[in-house]
Amino acid sequence: MPFIDWINKNQAKEVTHNIPVHMLQQESAYGDTSGPYSDNLLIQGDNLLALKALMPVYAGRIKCIFIDPPYNTQSAFEHYDDKLEHSQWLSMMYPRLVLLRELLSEDGSIWVSIDDNEGHYLKVLLDEVMGRANFVTTVIWEKADSPRNSARQFSSDHDYVYVYSRQPEWKPYRLPRT
Repeated sequence: MPFIDWINKNQAKEVTHNIPVHMLQQESAYGDTSGPYSDNLLIQGDNLLALKALMPVYAGRIKCIFIDPPYNTQSAFEHYDDKLEHSQWLSMMYPRLVLLRELLSEDGSIWVSIDDNEGHYLKVLLDEVMGRANFVTTVIWEKADSPRNSARQFSSDHDYVYVYSRQPEWKPYRLPRT
């Protein structure tokens, strides 16, 4: 199976195995804390540490994961820097994807949104981490309903959502037609 290689990939793999475990501490609760959705969580903090903290209770129990990682657009935003070199971006993504895979239940799926900038690298990385046989599809998300006249070459009007399952036998839950 093809795999992607980058500078410091071995360190990214080491990070995955050496993440310290922190216990989550409840600070507050919102809404009905005794209802059917009372086990939902909102975690504020470093997502790598949060994913590791979820492992003891949630490993193999999550049915659906959606992530919207930094698109590495070479822009600086108020809350995070989106100007990573490609190998840094891959090194940031790798341990998170490994932990997310471990959180998925056997009948679970992960949905990852991305744009053209890192999409092709992410697809190969997901093939490596999730298993190429577990690739379900690429969903095209139309983010603009018309081309931009200000584009230098072509106007990008869509992003991608890569869908992977934990097992190749995964089937989506279909709602009945009405």
